[in-house]
Amino acid sequence: MRGVLFGSVRGPAGPRGGGLRRGTVAALAAGSLVLTAGCSSADGSGSTAGAGRTPSAASASPTAPDRPASPSASPALPPVKGSVKVVSTLTEGLESPWGLAELPDGDLLVSSRDKGTITRIDAKTGGKTLLGAVPGVSPAGEGGLLGIAVSPTYGADHMVYAYFTTESDNRIARMQYDENGTTPGRLLGAPDTILRGIPKGSIHNGGRIAFGPDHMLYAGTGETGDDGLAQDKKSLAGKILRMTPDGQPLHGNPEADSVVYSYGHRNVQGLAWDGQKQLWASEFGQDTRDELNRIVPGGNYGWPEAEGRAGKKGFIDPVAQWKTSEASPSGIAFAKGSIWMAGLRGERLWRIPLSGNGAKEPLAAPQSFLRGKYGRLRTVLAAGGDKLWLVTSNTDTRGTPKPGDDRILVLAVR
Repeated sequence: MRGVLFGSVRGPAGPRGGGLRRGTVAALAAGSLVLTAGCSSADGSGSTAGAGRTPSAASASPTAPDRPASPSASPALPPVKGSVKVVSTLTEGLESPWGLAELPDGDLLVSSRDKGTITRIDAKTGGKTLLGAVPGVSPAGEGGLLGIAVSPTYGADHMVYAYFTTESDNRIARMQYDENGTTPGRLLGAPDTILRGIPKGSIHNGGRIAFGPDHMLYAGTGETGDDGLAQDKKSLAGKILRMTPDGQPLHGNPEADSVVYSYGHRNVQGLAWDGQKQLWASEFGQDTRDELNRIVPGGNYGWPEAEGRAGKKGFIDPVAQWKTSEASPSGIAFAKGSIWMAGLRGERLWRIPLSGNGAKEPLAAPQSFLRGKYGRLRTVLAAGGDKLWLVTSNTDTRGTPKPGDDRILVLAVR
């Protein structure tokens, strides 16, 4: 286990999901794309220039365990314009939902940031079963029980992974889920911490975890409001991490003795892989631009020296970017050739069609859907084919809850 000192927090959480912004940061130069909208369910608004389903035991294809997956042949391109239809509401009455993961049988697990609990959702009826609380969770500000993931070998080990805030740090632990247990609320075993010492703060805790096509565990972290940690390769803050299911570094990582996979991030809350097994991540900006980034091993994504497209030597520019009022992105997923990105402050779902082959810009301008209809949107997860699950986030003290909030919606997309 690796312990790392965490930096100080600069102030209380701001009004958007990503926390405070520095008013003194100058606006960065950026190109823009004009959106010509008009598909069903679209709101017609555009962005400035611009996870297939997270692999599970049933869907992931193993690759060499010591290196990231390599892109495959170019897929067919998605349509320039897409559409979104809300098929149904799977369940309602969730409190501060954050993470979402699919079990092999299609049921869902959802975490509550503030209650520190994990609940199973029946994928057919929407019925809820409380599995239990995760010991050691210390909710405060943007911290608490955040991302969850199901082991790629769940059929053999029944392990559920969680990223959460404690009184001293953020950490990742795994727990065995006793599906044959008979006492609701006591179906999770004691947590086995696989990685500790991720810096914590009242803001910018990152928190998304997911298993990649290589069956390795990835985690997005935040810089806790201490900008300098993002560029410090010895810190786990402001990074994307890659590790074995036991929390150990891989020889395929940029540095063999480190779980750090990429750095220079402000607050990563979305991870997904496209059809070519390429990793994508969403990131909160501060005053000017939120980002969607194509992640390469060892890449430096610029924070705090760059926010959005800066064109600075040594930094990787985002593939797409938005005004912070339009996005404040959290979860992302890949489906039907596009990345789908949930927006908190922006209260909309973004579609970013991909052109493949490592392109540095989308196939077309991103489209937004569902603007303002369901409030803040936290997490999106591929459900197979043209379906997505979408989780609202109105009971996290930042939103305005309506009757039924929070909820999981079933979407049909193209």
